[in-house]
Amino acid sequence: MDTVFKALADPSRRMLLDRLRDRNGQTLRELCAGLAMARQSVTKHLAVLEAAGLVTSVRRGRVRLHYLNPVPLNDIAERWMSRYDRARTAVLSELKHALEDSPMDKPQFVYTTYIRTTPERLWQALTDPAFTRRYWGAAHVTSWEPGAPMTWEYGGVTVEDPEQVVLEAEPNRRLSYTWQTITAEFAQAAGFDDEYFAAVSAEPRSRVTFELEPVGEVVRLTVIHDGFEPGSPTLESLSQGWPWILSALKSLLETGNPLPVAGG
Repeated sequence: MDTVFKALADPSRRMLLDRLRDRNGQTLRELCAGLAMARQSVTKHLAVLEAAGLVTSVRRGRVRLHYLNPVPLNDIAERWMSRYDRARTAVLSELKHALEDSPMDKPQFVYTTYIRTTPERLWQALTDPAFTRRYWGAAHVTSWEPGAPMTWEYGGVTVEDPEQVVLEAEPNRRLSYTWQTITAEFAQAAGFDDEYFAAVSAEPRSRVTFELEPVGEVVRLTVIHDGFEPGSPTLESLSQGWPWILSALKSLLETGNPLPVAGG
């Protein structure tokens, strides 16, 4: 947490975060445009922000795209600021604003968090239904082989779909699958109203990818959720869902106790 506060202490780094809040998924060249700052300085500031987990980057072809990562801010709000009778609500409001106001020209979410665990333990937490029920509230049942069907179990509802499958599974390193199918029964269990159910059930299928990278005594977990169309209502709801799930996962692995399941 100290690294997060130190990273935020520099006005130039806060300015770079503001630029990513205004338009997420920028290249280094785009971030440097119009700044009275050398490219080398921007690169150094981005390295500090990435080390603090406030920015994550993903290579797309020959370029690297940079994303505002809200997970450390969510961790601060849930684990530290909630102990004091002060700006917790404001912090969460700003987090929500930063995510929802990002333009959707690159409609995807990219999150990074660092978890004090091993790749093997984190892989188990992502694939073992007994684990996912504890921090996610849902069980994902499959053989975890590429092409294998994947069953979602949530709120007493079981959802199976031929297009709900595992895409990639490289144990302890990379996992990818198509996103959940929204049925009427699932929508009822999740508390979706009729209008929202109609909107999300009409969307094309998206995919989620987990990348695991050991870094010393911790594991860097990057979550990429993409395949959305601009203005996707599912993408909007993820601005609240993914940060909570990742914080709960981190808490479970590091302390043995997950956060309460969101909406539970």
